[in-house]
Amino acid sequence: MSTIDEKFKLPSRLTPTQKNVWIEYVQLAEDYKPLNLGLGIPDYPPPNYVTQTLAQIAKSGDCLLHQYTRDYGHPRLVSALSQLYSRLVKRPINPQTEILTTVGAFEALFSTIIGHVDQGDEVIIIEPFFECYEPMVKMAGGVPKFIPLRLKDLPPNQVPTSGDWTLDKDELEGLFTPKTKLLVLNNPHNPLGKVFKLEELQHIADLCKKWNVLCISDEVYEWIVYKPNKHIRIATLPGMWDRTITIGSTGKTFSVTGWKLGWAYGPSNLLYNLQMVHQNSVYTGNTPIQEVVAIGLEKELECLDRNDCYFNSISSELVVKRDFMVKVLSEVGMKPTVPEGGYFMVADWTPLESQIDLSSEKDKWKDYRFTKWMTKNLGLQGIPPSAFYTERDKSLAENFVRYCFFKKHENLEEAARILKKWKS
Repeated sequence: MSTIDEKFKLPSRLTPTQKNVWIEYVQLAEDYKPLNLGLGIPDYPPPNYVTQTLAQIAKSGDCLLHQYTRDYGHPRLVSALSQLYSRLVKRPINPQTEILTTVGAFEALFSTIIGHVDQGDEVIIIEPFFECYEPMVKMAGGVPKFIPLRLKDLPPNQVPTSGDWTLDKDELEGLFTPKTKLLVLNNPHNPLGKVFKLEELQHIADLCKKWNVLCISDEVYEWIVYKPNKHIRIATLPGMWDRTITIGSTGKTFSVTGWKLGWAYGPSNLLYNLQMVHQNSVYTGNTPIQEVVAIGLEKELECLDRNDCYFNSISSELVVKRDFMVKVLSEVGMKPTVPEGGYFMVADWTPLESQIDLSSEKDKWKDYRFTKWMTKNLGLQGIPPSAFYTERDKSLAENFVRYCFFKKHENLEEAARILKKWKS
């Protein structure tokens, strides 16, 4: 390496912990044009009124809707978010000091981690995890500590649910030390679809309080929860508001992932750190998109307790797709885990392993080999779940594949046709 190349190489704090699965699998999809159940995006339109409102705002006579807005959040949007979450957490939330809007939930996570983690601070991350958690912690100089959710032993013919993936209480307690600064909780969980029960959340909360630890609660799938499960916001548990930053997402709330608008809410003294990161990196967000989302939230607030509220109807819409995928994957010999929330499903594909020659694929982990083989040979793409684990624990996930079922029904039927034709 030349002297100039050595001087300008990637700083060590930014060195990737692993290859980025999205870059690799988006390119794989581009090359082979499979039916893509890997990428976590809906493939049909969001609610009509959402896109109609966007068109109206784009043509609005108010020219200021096309200029910079308030840096910590568009006034109309933070007001709507305050009304919504004050109602849900049963305490008043100050729209000026206790809410920050961000460029997607991704930036909310980044601002929270960079704003609160210092050199040597330890951060507990539950596996599987959204793959940005680990590099963000390392970028801040922190030390990630991992604990996996493990599938309980079940009777041979029992179909597992995401609730059967649990944390070992003693193992979790053993991770807390005087150096622990944060715990990152994803609830409802991606990719398992686990909706944490009150007892599980209370155990986490008790440990956070005992060790004076902050909780980042990534709740972007908060509205996609299947009956009879209930989403419990950990910030509502006794003593947790003062130590919790909760993160939400327009992309998941209104099924518009390309709009890249998120938010964080919590006590003002904790939000201040996020504001400092935000104002010195992103500064402000997209004004017209924030206006549209504010109008959408105002509309949904009017019917929040009714079935016609989109936040309530989305789960009824998706549970049909979930159950269809469970049936199809089971019929072809896989062992799916039935998700309690979200729109992803993991399935154990290894009952089919003896019928597949994966020797053409050279990746270390079997789930990478399987998903690439399926993409290239059957034209059906999933995602390898080991991408959501640290290197130490990837072996826990290599028997599984992740599929997204937030797709047109005809595309789910096509996936069924592909799998059944292969098995016939």
